[in-house]
Amino acid sequence: MNVQGQAALVTGGGSGLGEATARELARLGAKVAILDVNLAAAQKVASDIGGIAMQCDVTSPDSVQSAITEAQAAHGPARILMQIAGIGSAKRVVGKDGNAAPLEDFAKVINVNLIGTYNVARLFAAACAKLDPMEDGERGAMVFTASVAAFDGQVGQQAYSASKAGVAGMTLPMARDLAQHGIRVCTIAPGLFATPLMRTLPEPVQQSLAASIPFPQRLGKPEEFAQLAVHIVTNGHLNGEVIRLDGALRMAPR
Repeated sequence: MNVQGQAALVTGGGSGLGEATARELARLGAKVAILDVNLAAAQKVASDIGGIAMQCDVTSPDSVQSAITEAQAAHGPARILMQIAGIGSAKRVVGKDGNAAPLEDFAKVINVNLIGTYNVARLFAAACAKLDPMEDGERGAMVFTASVAAFDGQVGQQAYSASKAGVAGMTLPMARDLAQHGIRVCTIAPGLFATPLMRTLPEPVQQSLAASIPFPQRLGKPEEFAQLAVHIVTNGHLNGEVIRLDGALRMAPR
């Protein structure tokens, strides 16, 4: 699919990997709608790239449907969905105080990262399936975001790893499910990237993390994630695949 002129939705597009992806899509001529729980951040990026922004809670069916409808009114029906919204968590199963981790913390991460991804995907797919097919019968493409933590999560990452493993795990069955509608589904599993969240860590910590990456021995650049995300859309034979983007990193237990 050529992204030029296509309408695209980017969840979590107000910062980090999502922002980089929104900017790359716009650079290549897509009409970009940024869906983010932080409306101010989304509006800032949208203003820079000539896109539109809307506040969206990925866990809410009504919020997502409203955003899709609003984006369609502005840009026409979307054929591209970049799902990058997500949250992190670090909680040991049994804390230093001897108490079990709060169940609500685990549930919140699963709700945003996994159920939120499915929620947006199902509503996007339902709208996309109604569109006329393009070349090769394709109607649209979705890119999800997992993490290397889906495969080698560290101590305290039970909720985050489970949520991202769920995203990775539903990629192939969803691609198979939506094949009849000409909608492709792939997932990127990034490693350690120089996002705003990463930059809040002390510089020595960032350098230590970068040194753990075999090659290149540096943190990933958000634009490298964005380039892969857009390539997935443009490469019509990529479907049902989870791609690690991590410089050959395998996370240590802690």
